[in-house]
Amino acid sequence: MHVVISGSSGLIGGALAASLLGDGHRVTRLVRREPRPRDDGSQEARWDPQGGLLDPAVLDGADAVVGLAGAGVGDRRWTAAYKKRIRDSRVLGTTALATAITACEKPPTVFVSGSAVGYYGETGTTATDESGAPGQDFLAGVCQEWESAARAAGEAGTRVVNTRFGIVVSPRGGAMGRLLPLARAGLGGRLGSGDQYWSHISLTDTVRALRHLLDTESVAGPVNMTSPHPATNREVTAAVGRALHRPTVFTVPGFALRLVLGEFADGILMSQRVLPGALLASGFTFEHPTIEEALAAAVGRETLR
Repeated sequence: MHVVISGSSGLIGGALAASLLGDGHRVTRLVRREPRPRDDGSQEARWDPQGGLLDPAVLDGADAVVGLAGAGVGDRRWTAAYKKRIRDSRVLGTTALATAITACEKPPTVFVSGSAVGYYGETGTTATDESGAPGQDFLAGVCQEWESAARAAGEAGTRVVNTRFGIVVSPRGGAMGRLLPLARAGLGGRLGSGDQYWSHISLTDTVRALRHLLDTESVAGPVNMTSPHPATNREVTAAVGRALHRPTVFTVPGFALRLVLGEFADGILMSQRVLPGALLASGFTFEHPTIEEALAAAVGRETLR
């Protein structure tokens, strides 16, 4: 199988590329700099996502395209300029991929395009699957545009899957990559009330699910990339403490988060109880269905007691 990946330098893209290469598949990484040889056996091809430039020949004849590029939503405070970067890095990059797919003589069979559970906005305690309505906040709007940008690839006969990612549990990046070091230092604690649901998924299950979607021809449209057992922030905090044998007694009030993080704090305090309906219906099984199991995998232990 030949898979073209954007965002391969990120947490999820890097793990997916390594998994595919380990099984003998061909991987082409889209980069914004001059391509160069790699020791891992993958190839590089240049693109300009902001300018909408990608030679269709890079994708022509490939089996799959996976779009995972996007500026980190928690990397810095949300100024107007950075919010534009968050939006453009996703929407313009996805548009470039979809446009190139439509121009291929032999288009890829499947386009797995990133999105996020932010699509739903605030769900409170309501369990929400892929049929849930979109939210009204900034990230919900970005996700809606992001997914719309991928649809053009369907015109070329390519199966389009929109992967709505939850929090990926890994010490190597994302939200957990920031929280786990604090917890190891004994500075862990709940954020806000702690009652808000955080829909999560282990990095292992993330890669397994992506590969399942590449291979499962019956799945198209939105797919929630979350475990079947979302946990509250209070439950996540307690599980982190048990996993690391550290106290988690600190509490960061919502107003303090907003002072430090600005608008991004609303995403941390928002409750999103999202379920993986499409994955389960397609026959996917989770190795780490609970937050305890996901954290055990993340910190290198098989079980938590």
